[in-house]
Amino acid sequence: MPSPSALPTATRRVRRFPVLEWLNPVKGFGVTFHTMFKKVPTVEYPEVKRPTAPRFHGRHQLNRWADGLEKCIGCELCAWACPADAIYVEAGDNTDDDRYSPGERYGRVYQINYLRCILCGLCVEACPTRALTMTNEYEIADDSRQSLIWTKEQLLAPLKEGMEEPPHPMRLGETEQDYYATGRGEHGSQGTAEDAEALR
Repeated sequence: MPSPSALPTATRRVRRFPVLEWLNPVKGFGVTFHTMFKKVPTVEYPEVKRPTAPRFHGRHQLNRWADGLEKCIGCELCAWACPADAIYVEAGDNTDDDRYSPGERYGRVYQINYLRCILCGLCVEACPTRALTMTNEYEIADDSRQSLIWTKEQLLAPLKEGMEEPPHPMRLGETEQDYYATGRGEHGSQGTAEDAEALR
């Protein structure tokens, strides 16, 4: 029989403290027993709604510039970044008579399938114009599969005071670079009336 010093460390520990072996199952339920005696917080939802964290990942929103034009340029980077393949984008070409966003293209078709979406936020990180952000709204459950495929009209932010419904010409500058200058440092928030006045 080998000497105790020649045995592995784990084996020596078990042989040295055989009394503690029966505590292993109890230690495994330590978290369970600790939680059993905690007071369970009860929230009377939906009458009482607990406020979410400021950076909560809720439903998505397509933002606008201060004049009402859409920030989305139809680049499809959000669709490529989505690990669940939940976003579908079709781009369209802007013209001088039919303009929906600054630049050459806009998101003609934009859909998010909330049956697949895991609300991870990778699409927001991939957006180069901060057109796509996530709100604090989380009540998107439904009993119809079709109604959980949100379209561009449902995702677009509502028009604020001073905004004009597209299509219309660019109001904040002559080029798309002028628009990007107004959004610098806003981290995805919608353009404001002050941004428009800064370029006039």
